[in-house]
Amino acid sequence: MYPKPDFERLLTALTCKGEPDRVPLVELGVSWEVMGGFLGRKISGWPDIAEFYTKADYDYLKVTPMYDFNPEKRTPKEGIRSSTGKFSANTEDDVSIKFATEGSGIITTWEDFETYPWVDLKDVDYSVFDRANEVLPPGMKIIGHQADIFTQLWGLMGFETFSYASVEEPELVEQLTNKIGEIVYGMFEVIAEQKNVGALWISDDIAYTEGLMVSPAFLREHIFPWYKKIGNLARDLGVPYMYHSDGDLWQVMPDLIDDIGFNALHPIEPKGMEIGELKRKIGDRVCLIGNIDLGYTLARGTPAEVEEEVKQRIREIGPGGGYCVGSSNSIPYYVPVQNYRAMVEATLRYGKYPIQ
Repeated sequence: MYPKPDFERLLTALTCKGEPDRVPLVELGVSWEVMGGFLGRKISGWPDIAEFYTKADYDYLKVTPMYDFNPEKRTPKEGIRSSTGKFSANTEDDVSIKFATEGSGIITTWEDFETYPWVDLKDVDYSVFDRANEVLPPGMKIIGHQADIFTQLWGLMGFETFSYASVEEPELVEQLTNKIGEIVYGMFEVIAEQKNVGALWISDDIAYTEGLMVSPAFLREHIFPWYKKIGNLARDLGVPYMYHSDGDLWQVMPDLIDDIGFNALHPIEPKGMEIGELKRKIGDRVCLIGNIDLGYTLARGTPAEVEEEVKQRIREIGPGGGYCVGSSNSIPYYVPVQNYRAMVEATLRYGKYPIQ
């Protein structure tokens, strides 16, 4: 017997409005291989996804509009690379991994920028919201998600080229950032109009575990204004605004919480920030999501180790509310399904309020 979804439970946590009935579970993404292993069959579409999210005890469906950001199909220059192999812990099927160019990417000159075949907002596929709404379980709402302004910026240029251009070609970097920001913001405008949207979530990594990838000044000038503009959509809609970035965010924490107005931070990467310190210093103002270690515990540990880590995190961070259990990034194909299941079951076992 699985608990019934209740978005109000998640809403209480995301807005730091006290303790719900239990600690919610939240993930940025769960691979189809792990979903299938959890259900005991392959995932084939939204009905299966909705069943998984219900049985795995989530209170939402995360929905991302689809668009073609595959430069190989639209430009002769090298862009996103890929590697395929038997990397999964749960299936013998091949898995494809995509990663951006580090050196010189697709857009390195003004000519590249002007001739690049940009995504037309009219071509973005929002029908995923219709399909999700058709199978949305009672009690759930949709979290509307889109990713990457900064990440697309350096991904299109290649990180080394971007780094030099930020000093030598600042106008090109500014124009490229604004073009990407307009596209991502435009998608969020439509996302905010969809039925049953209970929160907005942007994911965009800006940090390593050792600190920010670029200076706070760069982020404040080029990236954060777009985050704030998207946040205004969430505030107009009256829903929480969630943020995902790996790494150490302390340098810009006031920007993220006080200026931009994020209600929730994900995934609190253990090597980047100590979640106990976050709880003490800002836990009354922002919901903390994740922190169950993907580097070892979920990927290479045992179910007993996963259970113990979840138990410890709930005991330390759960009291008072404002915490959701989840991984320190996402649940990729290399997480054994038994470890994922252990995280879910431990949350149900130990996450009931008041925390014992």
